[in-house]
Amino acid sequence: RARTTFTYLAVASKGTEEQKAAFRKAVNRQHAQVFSTDESPVKYHAFDKDLQMWVRACLYKGGVDIYRLFIGDMDEQTADRHFQEGIPMGTLLQVSEDMWPKDRAAFDKYWQESLDKVHIDDAIREFLYPIAAGRVRGVKLPARLQRAMDNANLLITGGFLPQRFREEMQLDWDDAKQRKFERVIRVIRTVNNLLPSFIRQFPFNVLLMDLDRRIRTGRPLV
Repeated sequence: RARTTFTYLAVASKGTEEQKAAFRKAVNRQHAQVFSTDESPVKYHAFDKDLQMWVRACLYKGGVDIYRLFIGDMDEQTADRHFQEGIPMGTLLQVSEDMWPKDRAAFDKYWQESLDKVHIDDAIREFLYPIAAGRVRGVKLPARLQRAMDNANLLITGGFLPQRFREEMQLDWDDAKQRKFERVIRVIRTVNNLLPSFIRQFPFNVLLMDLDRRIRTGRPLV
């Protein structure tokens, strides 16, 4: 799941047209198998363009937040360019270009209206919590170590989440945790800036090479 998600981001932001076409086909093939049945309590299909638009918006917003934290605030020209670069993220799913907001102001309006609709019930919260805490399925750690890992991962996850998501996930967040998150990000940013370019581009560069290998050998892409 992590490989597929990060490969999607790598292809959307840095992939060639051939890589995008191959990955789009593979994603569509998988999404065609995801749909609700007559017995499902919630009707769902992975080709739902409104849901895919929300996925696309979250990925774009996440990119903006990462840029702000690791590089700094964008000037108007950079912000507009980044906004336009967000378009391929949707076309790799099932979202047409005309669904993307016309400018950043329109996106901010869409984002806030969508946040106001966010609701996470107990069942979904129970499903999402291990993901937010970075737990690996099938790996059982000693209780004390698991708590330490959970706290560290939830600090990073919580730091990137909008407050509405923190509330819906019932994650405690206060000024002290915000300051701790910012300190951790400063350390990561400093170390990252000292690394060679090849390492800074990891894992995107490696994933694109792996994608080419999978295409060449006929292995599944997702």
